[in-house]
Amino acid sequence: MKYVGIQTQVWNNNLKSTILLLMFPVVLLGLAWLFIYFTRPEHHTIDDVHYTFAGAVPWIIAGVLIWFLIAWYANTSMIRMATGAKPLERKENKRVYNLVENLSIDAGMKMPKVNIIEDNSLNAFASGINQKTYTITLTRGIINKLNDEELEGVIAHELNHIRNRDVRLLIVSIIFVGIFAVLVQVILRSFIYSSMMRGRGGGGGGRNRGLVMLIALALAIVGFFITSLFRFAISRKREYMADAGAAQLTKRPDALASALRKISQKPKVEGVTRKDVSQLFIENPKESQKDLFSFFNGLFATHPPIEKRIAVLEQF
Repeated sequence: MKYVGIQTQVWNNNLKSTILLLMFPVVLLGLAWLFIYFTRPEHHTIDDVHYTFAGAVPWIIAGVLIWFLIAWYANTSMIRMATGAKPLERKENKRVYNLVENLSIDAGMKMPKVNIIEDNSLNAFASGINQKTYTITLTRGIINKLNDEELEGVIAHELNHIRNRDVRLLIVSIIFVGIFAVLVQVILRSFIYSSMMRGRGGGGGGRNRGLVMLIALALAIVGFFITSLFRFAISRKREYMADAGAAQLTKRPDALASALRKISQKPKVEGVTRKDVSQLFIENPKESQKDLFSFFNGLFATHPPIEKRIAVLEQF
């Protein structure tokens, strides 16, 4: 894959971030209109639907904005809690710090923070939304089991995610997909609770309430599916671009290819169960698990197959 240049990639990702910021609320508002339409009283006309929707729009936008701001500024703490990552001090591992510092200088960027996950798996990821929060996180296993050239390739890969603004793009997608994920869970639990109450003879108007919840659940699932497709559409290419950038930065594509081979043998990080956080890693620990649904999982994968990434690196 041809490397298109850092400024072009940054511009492309900033544009995608803007499009995502616009598309996710559009999907949410569209589904809200459909909910009002399908649950309207029989005597209400389309004009009544438009009127009700117009009144709901400010509340929907306000709710999305509050959600976004909270998630945007809390994402660093959320990721750290989800992965169990802790700061790695320079005195604890000068080898890692020297590699990150030297590569940052070569890339012409400020050195990010360095975190470590105390796990024997081989994996790494970059995170953050600005210079104050940009962080590279490495597992204990990847530090101990890769040689200097291989680890340099992995760190360069993660630095390129930061330099290309990939991490910011992913945070945007994670936040908005999370809205629909929470909606699905809340509505599903409410529907189950309502069904249990009806079974016990409690609560009036059970049939109508159940129908409304079913419509809400169906639309929330549709929203989750559509926004997930947006996320998948922007996720795969970023890995190829970061690989290409790392090869250009280190001048050792073979070292990164070798690192990816080793990572593919043991990428699963114990304790990391959230799919949205898993997609940040250099190899998604959730997607690496093979099962009967591997083919279908591949259609919605956040990462390209690691074998293809290695093949591309070997062409440099």
